[in-house]
Amino acid sequence: MRQQGRMMGAGIGAAIILAILGLNTARNAAGWQPITHSPAERQAILAPAWRMITPETPGPHKAAILLSGCDGIRDNMDHWAQVMLKQDRAVMILDSHSPRKLDVAQSWRAVCAGQILPGAERAGDLAVALTALARMPGIDPTGTAILGASHGGWTAMELLTELNDSEPPPGLSAWPAKPHLLSAMIGPVVLLYPYCGLISRGDQGRWPERAEGLMILAQNDSITDPEACHDMADRIAGKGADLNVVTFRDMDHGFDQRDRSSLSPLEFNRAARDKATALVTDFLEGSGSGPPGL
Repeated sequence: MRQQGRMMGAGIGAAIILAILGLNTARNAAGWQPITHSPAERQAILAPAWRMITPETPGPHKAAILLSGCDGIRDNMDHWAQVMLKQDRAVMILDSHSPRKLDVAQSWRAVCAGQILPGAERAGDLAVALTALARMPGIDPTGTAILGASHGGWTAMELLTELNDSEPPPGLSAWPAKPHLLSAMIGPVVLLYPYCGLISRGDQGRWPERAEGLMILAQNDSITDPEACHDMADRIAGKGADLNVVTFRDMDHGFDQRDRSSLSPLEFNRAARDKATALVTDFLEGSGSGPPGL
């Protein structure tokens, strides 16, 4: 009886956890978030953690913002920062995790599960970062590049569609700048194996006119569904966006990332990263720039 009671207790506990997770997923899908910041408050939270890397050449410099996957800032962000620097861009590595203590005790796993900090909410971080970047000395905000890996790619697509709406991203009390001014800043957008699943709304609106996209997918992705991304990319392009999709055969999620959890089944692949680097470099060199920003 005692053992049966423990089993029943464990079953009830598991059911409660599943119910909470289900409610969180429903909450995220509905775009409702319990904590709301003003743009100034969100910037005060993020600014101590974001990292700026500036070219040694004289400015003003074009810019780039990098968004990590759901496990936070890893070595691939440093790699892509160097790619952007070679394009003479000032780079902001935007850390959404450590300011929220999501880098402690693998708490980032809740982000990966879609239970906290969904892409729609994290899009507010990107909007605030774009606004702050535009006001930094030595920065030319026109044609700002955005590179998002996995959850970061989901975040980028969410912002691109949310800019069509007068309502700010979930968790922000207001837009940090008028949406049309933010739209005017955005140039090339690189999406590395992004999440395109059920609670992603990246195809709900029309992309900003000057935005150009490159989506790189992994054929054997064990984390996100590449077919869902192909379908989403078709819908985005059907609304007039300039979005090119390239799929790497026989590759899995996170091929450009060496640093990962010891339990992760994913593997770094230098050849795939080199191929992606060449594609991104050519894409950046061929992209245009938008009109003046803020």
